[in-house]
Amino acid sequence: AAAAELQGKYQKLAQEYSKLRAQNQVLKKGVVDEQANSASLKEQLKMKDQSLRKLQQEMDSLTFRNQQLAKRVELLQDELTLSESRGKKSKKSAESSSQLSQEQKSVFNEDLQKKIEENERLHILFFEADEQHKRLEAELRTRLEVLETDAAEHQAVVDSLTKKYTDAIEKLQNDKAKLEIKSQTLEREAKDCRLRTEECQQQLKNLQAALGSRLEESLCIINEKVPFNDTRSNKYNALNVPLHNRRYQMKLRDLAGKALAFVQELVTALLNFHTYTEQKVQIFPIDSATDTISPLNQKFSQYLHENASYVRPLEEGMLHLFESITEDTVTVLETTVKLKTFSEHLASYLCFLRKILPYQLKSLEEECESSLCTAALRARNMELHRDMKRLTAVFEKLHTYVSLLALPSTNPEGLLRTNYSFVFTNIAASLHGFHDILKDISKHYSQKATLEQDVPTATQKLITTNDCILSSVAALTNGAGKIASFFSNNLDHFTSSLSYGPKGGTEFISPLSAECMLQYKKKAAAYMKSLKKPCADSVPYEEALANRRVLLSSTESREGLAQQVQQSLEKIAKLEQEKEHWMLEAQLAKIKLEKENQKLKNSLSGHLTETIQEHSILPNVTEQKKETIEKSLREPIKSTSLVSDLFYFNREKSAFCRSSASPDVESREDLIKTHYMARIAELTSHLQLADSKSVHFHAECRALAKRLSLAEKSKESLTEELKLASQNISRLQDELMTTKRSYEDQLSMMSDHLCSMNETLTKQREEIDTLKMASK
Repeated sequence: AAAAELQGKYQKLAQEYSKLRAQNQVLKKGVVDEQANSASLKEQLKMKDQSLRKLQQEMDSLTFRNQQLAKRVELLQDELTLSESRGKKSKKSAESSSQLSQEQKSVFNEDLQKKIEENERLHILFFEADEQHKRLEAELRTRLEVLETDAAEHQAVVDSLTKKYTDAIEKLQNDKAKLEIKSQTLEREAKDCRLRTEECQQQLKNLQAALGSRLEESLCIINEKVPFNDTRSNKYNALNVPLHNRRYQMKLRDLAGKALAFVQELVTALLNFHTYTEQKVQIFPIDSATDTISPLNQKFSQYLHENASYVRPLEEGMLHLFESITEDTVTVLETTVKLKTFSEHLASYLCFLRKILPYQLKSLEEECESSLCTAALRARNMELHRDMKRLTAVFEKLHTYVSLLALPSTNPEGLLRTNYSFVFTNIAASLHGFHDILKDISKHYSQKATLEQDVPTATQKLITTNDCILSSVAALTNGAGKIASFFSNNLDHFTSSLSYGPKGGTEFISPLSAECMLQYKKKAAAYMKSLKKPCADSVPYEEALANRRVLLSSTESREGLAQQVQQSLEKIAKLEQEKEHWMLEAQLAKIKLEKENQKLKNSLSGHLTETIQEHSILPNVTEQKKETIEKSLREPIKSTSLVSDLFYFNREKSAFCRSSASPDVESREDLIKTHYMARIAELTSHLQLADSKSVHFHAECRALAKRLSLAEKSKESLTEELKLASQNISRLQDELMTTKRSYEDQLSMMSDHLCSMNETLTKQREEIDTLKMASK
């Protein structure tokens, strides 16, 4: 049994030894591989290599000891086989051999235990060294990668900086060359300016001498001719007509038109607000259709029904104020008489608000006391209670300041000119306060409407009325915001022109002086209009030379036509006398024809009937020819042929009367009729041609008038552009001097900056070199 146990132990030791031997070979291979891989990191791994060498020596010693143990095991196995072959011997020999074998076993066990412990310790040390080596290698690799990335980034930064600074140096060199060229041109211009300044100084001296002489002459004339200076007295100076600023008047009219539009929008919103408030009072908290409302709400709705008679005059007053501001008037506070009527209409509307305010507050309190009113609805009603008081107070402020602005046109002692701008700023502040109050009212009404919709007795009529009130309040808020922003934006324009009186005065002038000034202005405008003569239409010189013959012939023909017209008028007078004579003769001939027709009626009926018809036609023909003559007399005589036609008509008439009894009456009458019809057609064609020419000439005249007005406007614009160009030239000369100085300063600053940049570049290069060395 002991031999079996020893054999089992020896087998175990042999297996462990084979394992250790295999592990030893693997460790040797790993160490060799690690030595090959860590060749680049020898300097940092020297200490670890020394420890590995010690471990290798220990392993060699262990292998040597293991070999010795293996030899001992072989010896023991040989002895074991010998002992088995010998058999049973004596007890002494058995005891001695057992003692020997036990001593050997104990020795072997102790040696084996020590070797196992040393092997475990070496195993642990080798594993720790391997782990530490791997960790150190990973750290060094990561550090190497970080250093390589930093080096690449620094190299990219250096390349970009060098490129940037080379571009900057090239740009600065180009700018330097351009500035040198500009400096040369500026020096030339400076020389030219010096020459011009010398010339201007000489001209200034000449002008000063000439103006001095003219001043002495004008002072002598003033002392001799002017009896007194009316600008020293405020009363007399107020009668002087101020300079008419058409642009200022057009701007004021434009502003008044915008204000009128805003007031119309505000008036519409106020009408809707009061009307829908009246409907709300009759619906909530008690509907008047189902039950009787309280006497307070009845009175309140009755007053609200009269809102149009107080709100509409605001729009009418603003419209009259807008119509009073025209292009020809001088619009200042002393002349805006219509502002007083607008102030009165605002005062009447303020009285209306004061009248309905207690009823409105009591109505809200009565609504809070009803059973339908919740705590949240009561809080909203109290907020509206406060808002309505604030709204009336804001309208009182506005009425106060507007009435102050209306004082200079009625009572100029009531307002000082020093307080004028203060009044306008307060109006602007009041309008902004009015807008803020309306925003609060809109918010509180919307909250109240949402709460009233949750009331169990809320009807669709109440919901629609609340929506209408909210829309009217929103429109009112929008209109108030527009008016406030409009007034604030144009506040400088309103306060720029106080009055046309003396600048040093503290009071406004009297309205009577303002009225007299406007009358003087109308007289001055009429006088200037009478002095202004229309310019004759000019014709180009080449066109005038080309049409000279035509103009001379037209003037000659005009004189001839005038003479012909005079002659024709004399002949027409004679023809009128002859016409009356021939009318009487025609009547006598008609009477004779009637008598002869009665005598020869029975004998020559057929022949006489024809003659009677011809003679009955004769008066009609004479009447027609009389009408044609009158038409020709009414029309303007175009040529001398008309006069010849009149004489020809006279001759034909006499010949026709002489030959009325001849048998060729019909043929002659047809000839005369055709001749005069052709003549009438010719005259109508001439008349149409003359009408078309007159229309053409009228259109040409209108086009020329338009071209003349456009030319005058372009002339004015060109003069203004010329003034602006001269101002720009002087401004550009000043800018050239300043830019020259600024460029010189910039050049010096840029040179200093380049030096500093070169220093920083050298420092960065040194840092990059050091980093490269460190990474290597």
